[in-house]
Amino acid sequence: MTDLAPVAWPPAPIRTERLVLREPEARDRAAVIELLASPQVGAYLGGPRPRDEIERTMPGVPGRRPGLFAVDLDGAMIGQVTLTKDTGHLRQAAGKAELGYLFLPTAWGHGYASEACAAVLEWFAGAAPGEPVVLATQTANVRSMRLAARLGFIEVERFQAYGAEQWFGIWPPVTPSD
Repeated sequence: MTDLAPVAWPPAPIRTERLVLREPEARDRAAVIELLASPQVGAYLGGPRPRDEIERTMPGVPGRRPGLFAVDLDGAMIGQVTLTKDTGHLRQAAGKAELGYLFLPTAWGHGYASEACAAVLEWFAGAAPGEPVVLATQTANVRSMRLAARLGFIEVERFQAYGAEQWFGIWPPVTPSD
């Protein structure tokens, strides 16, 4: 379930200094296939999916659902950021908005993930004041661990799942009373 109630969806596109975060469109299909089939992207997510399977099963407009933002740089999708609730994959995330992100390897190392995720967190804090956001990643995923710290996530726990040590953190939004 990806219900982010009471958040209205879709929001207007979110613009940052370099990026536009928007709903996925048909023109994003090739980039989504590349994301899901990439060995580098899938390294900490159970591995890449077979490209032919993705091409066969992906709809014309990939992944259009509440909480999914396509990250656009100069008119081309370079990644996606998600906010989902109750996905059921981790008991720690139950009932909380969970941040996720995938970026094409060519977009790595330029600060795009940090810029996009920060914008989504800021939007969510305004749309759902006081709602925390959680994030889980493998501790071996050094880039993701650095991003979590940069975004202000606070470690809650580490645990074993999916055959590896996982890191679980929470992002408490700043409210006027803080």
